Amino acid sequence: MNLKSGRIEGFEQYSQFKSVKEFNTHIEMWLAVKKQEFSKGELVGLKRLVRFSAKVPGVSNAKIGTLLKAINEEYQGNGISRSTFKRMILKAKELGILTIYETERKNGSQSSNLYSFNRFPQSEPPKAKKLNQPKETNNLLKTNNQKINKRNEAAIELDHTFVRDKVPQAFVQSVKYFFSDAKTIEEYWHMVQIAAFRFEYDQNTDDILSIAIQSFKQLIRKLKSTKSVVKPIAFFYGILTNKLKEFTLSQYTEVSEYKPIRYVLETGEVMYYDWLHNES
Repeated sequence: MNLKSGRIEGFEQYSQFKSVKEFNTHIEMWLAVKKQEFSKGELVGLKRLVRFSAKVPGVSNAKIGTLLKAINEEYQGNGISRSTFKRMILKAKELGILTIYETERKNGSQSSNLYSFNRFPQSEPPKAKKLNQPKETNNLLKTNNQKINKRNEAAIELDHTFVRDKVPQAFVQSVKYFFSDAKTIEEYWHMVQIAAFRFEYDQNTDDILSIAIQSFKQLIRKLKSTKSVVKPIAFFYGILTNKLKEFTLSQYTEVSEYKPIRYVLETGEVMYYDWLHNES
């Protein structure tokens, strides 16, 4: 049964976020790893839908026509087509970024869709499953099982030579001496991608690579000097964002040139996110 159309305030239960700030953070993480899946036009449509999903964080029931009109006005007549917007919606749904609900009017006719953005999944190791083993086994079976388990473990653990090409070799070489497995190295670079996107930098630049390596070295110094670091990868991300703030400010000749990020709500209200002072 389809949902009944109505004002956006009536769909608050479909929001997965406590605030616009939290919603924006998850969008940044989604785009850091999935941006390449979209064309330039599709990205324009996705970002516009994000801006129309601020009144109820992560939820929008705006009509496609309304969204396209806003895009066309922003780009002075050089907007995107309806088919491009629909392709974006299908891709976002397939990638897990969006959940789409059909709505209908009181007379049963179809109304605009309800778009609900999903949270970016946390990267956590899978929990080990407990297998029901027989209480008594003969020694031969036990020995064979141990050999099989060792072979499986060896097949799963991949060293730094298996890191994907998207991770710069200079970063791999810096990290491999402390974390040698490919998955861990890729997770650290994933944090670099997220941080670079937050500050609107391309992660594939010499400046970002240099800052990433410096941040990792600072993390290692901290790990060597204290045992208070509970989650090294989160601590690395904190160092990285602080260094990127400093780098961004260094690009301005005066602090007064700094400008917060601008958002336009569906209602037309303008909001600013002050990443420098972590305020909105």
